[in-house]
Amino acid sequence: MSNMKIIVRDLSKVFNGRSVFRGVGLELSTGDSLAITGPNGSGKTTLMKILAGVLSPTSGKVEFWRDGKLFKAEEMRGSIGYVGPYVQMYDEFTALENLQFLNAIRDLRKDSKVFGDLLKRVGLYHRRDDLVRGFSSGMKQRLKYAVALSSNPEILFLDEPTSNLDDSGIEMVREVIRDQKNHGILLVATNDAAEAKWCRRILKLSGEVPTPR
Repeated sequence: MSNMKIIVRDLSKVFNGRSVFRGVGLELSTGDSLAITGPNGSGKTTLMKILAGVLSPTSGKVEFWRDGKLFKAEEMRGSIGYVGPYVQMYDEFTALENLQFLNAIRDLRKDSKVFGDLLKRVGLYHRRDDLVRGFSSGMKQRLKYAVALSSNPEILFLDEPTSNLDDSGIEMVREVIRDQKNHGILLVATNDAAEAKWCRRILKLSGEVPTPR
């Protein structure tokens, strides 16, 4: 298992002249887990997107290190999994086709058995050949997990992790989290105190300079 590390240095983000957050600094290594909490509009999703390399900060930097070597954010795309409200599945594709297509555009080569195992893991194998347009919001959330886990991510981002899920879906998420904490880095954005407790550390965004603990 490689030793992964994320180092965040004095991160700030400004939108339309408004400071969303400032002075974020933290360090996470393989086996670490961090919950990002705070009121609506405090920048939880924005921070997650910046850490995942989807959005650029106004100032500061995010560094990815693996076994002592520095990597650019774009070099980490195949090692990152992301589940969040803004992640969209393709309604005109089946569940299986979504997995195949989204892995192909990331140049991640998988065989059909891997995709089948992923769909079994999230409880969608029996619907693998159904168009996603007929899926409930909870089923689409499960499919997002299958896509995020298809790269066996070293870093897993979960924004509102149990959104739209029933009890069995929430238990699936707990299993995913337990597994991720055993082999990688986990970041969770949530306003749910119970979900925040899944992580070893908490970073609260409140408009002031945030301090992780």
